[in-house]
Amino acid sequence: MATKKTGASGKAAPLDPKVAGKLLDKLSTDNEFRRLFKKDPKAALSSVGYKEPQGGTGLKRIYDCCKIDRIAPKAAIVEARAALLDSMTKGLGQSPIQLNVASSAERRTRK
Repeated sequence: MATKKTGASGKAAPLDPKVAGKLLDKLSTDNEFRRLFKKDPKAALSSVGYKEPQGGTGLKRIYDCCKIDRIAPKAAIVEARAALLDSMTKGLGQSPIQLNVASSAERRTRK
């Protein structure tokens, strides 16, 4: 939930599923929200119901994860919604999903 602190692993607390759902809804439909998210992720998260944990433990990690240069196209967010929601609600300290690997790339093995 949004009020959990980081654990011993140092991962940021996961987002509340309702907050994560609202965030993805807005990112996939609302141009004004997308601009706000890019400019000020803290304000954007607050506007969808995110409440900072007491003491701010892990808070810097959450906002650091939200700093971006470009937001994925709306259609891509819609298409990846289930995977994004799963990742956001389980914790923000996981490795990112690799979406940039060409499907025709051959797997290379050492001999």
